[in-house]
Amino acid sequence: MSKFAVMLYPDFSLQEITCLTSALTIWFGETVDYIASENKEYHSEEGLRVFPTKTTADAKITDYDCVILPGTINPLPALFDDTLIDFLRNGVNTTVVFAAISSSPALLSKAGILDGRKFTAGYFMQLADTFPFIEKENFIHRAVVEDGNVITAIGMFFREFAEAVLKRFQYNIGTHFMRDTPEEYTEEQLTFYWSENDYQEFLDELKEHPM
Repeated sequence: MSKFAVMLYPDFSLQEITCLTSALTIWFGETVDYIASENKEYHSEEGLRVFPTKTTADAKITDYDCVILPGTINPLPALFDDTLIDFLRNGVNTTVVFAAISSSPALLSKAGILDGRKFTAGYFMQLADTFPFIEKENFIHRAVVEDGNVITAIGMFFREFAEAVLKRFQYNIGTHFMRDTPEEYTEEQLTFYWSENDYQEFLDELKEHPM
């Protein structure tokens, strides 16, 4: 099994990574660590309040096969978090796969991980003009870009981003990941049943809740 981590910082976007994290945990039984520079409450850009499972002091980046960076509507706190950037910088010239979406490729740029690599991002281009560590000549205006051990994506393509990461780790996700081709569904296709074992587990759990 591979080891995955998600980096947390102020105003991180859950919706950009939950296709990926739900597939990893629910479909494939992986455990995901949530790492931040401080052991404190972080608010997602959707307003959810979360705590990391580890801090950067508790982990080494090379403990992980893949480090996932969600976008953030407010990238400056993360960009100027030296502890976070130093943690990422320790992944330069390693085999760790970095998967960054939306604005978060800027963090990889500052950490030196994108030096000489093609990438995409969902931030406004003025941000790239502002920071000299962003190599604009390597910016590719595509939904998802893969270059070596780095996968980057624009935020609106969160499904394609998840698909690229899962394929990189050779998970069997079929040909229509989190979508189907028919535009019309039959009644049978929209009728769902538990397996006998799953239904029995539900009934056993129900006994713990007086009705």
